[in-house]
Amino acid sequence: MARIAVTGAAGNVGRVTVETLGSDHDVTPITHREREGLDSVILDVRDEDALTEAFEGHDIVVHLAANPNPDAAWDSVYEVNIGGTYNVYEAALAADVDRLVFASTNHVHQMYNIADPARPETLAADAEAVGVSDPARPDSYYGVSKVFGEALGNYYADRHGLEVLNLRIGWLLTAEEVREKMDEEEDVARYVRAMWLSPDDCAQGMRRAVEAPLPDSPLAVNLVSANDDRYLSLTETMRAIGYRPRDNSATVVE
Repeated sequence: MARIAVTGAAGNVGRVTVETLGSDHDVTPITHREREGLDSVILDVRDEDALTEAFEGHDIVVHLAANPNPDAAWDSVYEVNIGGTYNVYEAALAADVDRLVFASTNHVHQMYNIADPARPETLAADAEAVGVSDPARPDSYYGVSKVFGEALGNYYADRHGLEVLNLRIGWLLTAEEVREKMDEEEDVARYVRAMWLSPDDCAQGMRRAVEAPLPDSPLAVNLVSANDDRYLSLTETMRAIGYRPRDNSATVVE
């Protein structure tokens, strides 16, 4: 059993993470305000000292806290997504944490296949495959902030020996939410089908992210479901951490 701190525990991915890890590990949810039904440590990721205190005695940090809006302005992602992520890494180092799982995003590569550069969550019909090691092409300030977060993690892995997993997470939705979004414009619906991450696959992926031995550090992998329309490779995720996605957006919308 590992002691795991989860920032951003009240978000969609955070709640799945806390629930799935809580059955076998000692999990400390961290949120920036009180949330009904969630007993958490309340702090602001802009407060490095508070983070260090919260991380003390933990083996792993799962860093999910961020402004996740791809339409967010620069100022609104700068303090939390960039400054806050720096604080998380500094606190993890000070607290002698062994592994940090960083919630990155598909948006670090989305500009390769975007249908409209002014609308981040759209996908061209002729989307090409994008590998994990292909150069970053973020589609938004949000995407830029996650490229920074990955680079920062790589630095802490190489400089300080921290185990770092950059997890490029897709769009967590229920099957019903996916079906509802099929009524939107086709380039939006196509993006949803490509980036869908089912709750079950999310739970499995987060569990593998904290439990699987890492063959390399730092390591970057994609986390989406086994969608027919995906363009992001899952080969590295399956080989490196043993991820075996079971869901496919094609079977949800057929």
